[in-house]
Amino acid sequence: MAHWLRFETDGREGFGTLGGSEIAVHRGDMFGDPEPTGETLLLDEVRLLTPCAPGKIVALWNNFHALSQKLGVGTPDDPLYLLKASSCALPPGGTVRRPESYSGRIAYEGELGIVIGRSCRDATAAGAQSAIFGYTCVNDITAADLIQKDPTFPQWARAKSFDGFGPFGPVIATDIDPAALVVRTVLNGEERQNYPISDMIFPAAELVRRLSQDMTLHPGDLVCCGTSLGVGTMKAPENAVEIIIDGIGTLATRFLQ
Repeated sequence: MAHWLRFETDGREGFGTLGGSEIAVHRGDMFGDPEPTGETLLLDEVRLLTPCAPGKIVALWNNFHALSQKLGVGTPDDPLYLLKASSCALPPGGTVRRPESYSGRIAYEGELGIVIGRSCRDATAAGAQSAIFGYTCVNDITAADLIQKDPTFPQWARAKSFDGFGPFGPVIATDIDPAALVVRTVLNGEERQNYPISDMIFPAAELVRRLSQDMTLHPGDLVCCGTSLGVGTMKAPENAVEIIIDGIGTLATRFLQ
């Protein structure tokens, strides 16, 4: 297993692997054939960036049996998804502020994220699996009252694409079994979500295979796997949200009203 990240220090951007409190700096292409430079940096001496720069962010809806049963919406025949603007991406440790144009409810959604490592189109099952570079933590923030504000057109993309509404990181974990993972969301010190990835309706590789039938997936693209029970709104003037996936890490974000 490796934990890949991107960072900024002394006006330069770089990437590497995290081991304890040290970053082994690499050169080249994270998704190609990266080479270690021999340089190491201390984690607390750099500013973390999002661990990749997605060309597109695909976000799933109704992809967990438990939440599907609670909502009474049934199991979909195909993955149900939307595209979030890539400009909503926010690095780990970042601060999200309420959009000035919106005064309604804003929800957290702790999720597993799939990071694509090689281009794929109409992938086979094996091809989809090999196209997955690794996994990360996602907080799919949502302006909940916008979705059905106009009864003639559900506004999913708008509700999820405000600047800062796509925090993910802190790393991309490779060579890890997603079905063994558990997503936890902690809001202001209180655990709100705790659910197994094994409950997904469309598992990770199957999601990639199905999505590749609709669009070409490119290295760095991010697939947010959807969420399960425990989604809620952030009501305090200042909110600390942690998405915790053992084996990957903790994505910490502040939300200010």
